Amino acid sequence: MSNQQFNDGIEKRRKVMGDDFVDRALAQANDLTMPMQDLVTRVAWDEIWNRDVLSDRDRSLINLGMIAALNRPHEFKGHVRGALNNGLGKEEIRDVCLQVAVYCGFPAGLDSLCNAMEVINEDQV
Repeated sequence: MSNQQFNDGIEKRRKVMGDDFVDRALAQANDLTMPMQDLVTRVAWDEIWNRDVLSDRDRSLINLGMIAALNRPHEFKGHVRGALNNGLGKEEIRDVCLQVAVYCGFPAGLDSLCNAMEVINEDQV
């Protein structure tokens, strides 16, 4: 494990997903699950998210579509929060869900919009 890659990945992960999300993920890690946290942090968050060709905002937009299409609600909700942190507006997130409905099916679009609204409504409380 490269400590520098892990540290750089954690920094980006915190910037996008927020401290609470990352702290929860790491606090729940144990000897069995920490290798996955390490892999995700080094590869996804350092090697990919820290590239400078696409902006964090662009990456969030892409991720919302892909994760909604894969029907991964837990990850989707986390990335909705990340998308908001990266400057996407509620209307843009809604339109991602509309796009998902047309290309991946209405159940995927409806579920993703429902999940997005849970996160958006939490942030308004």
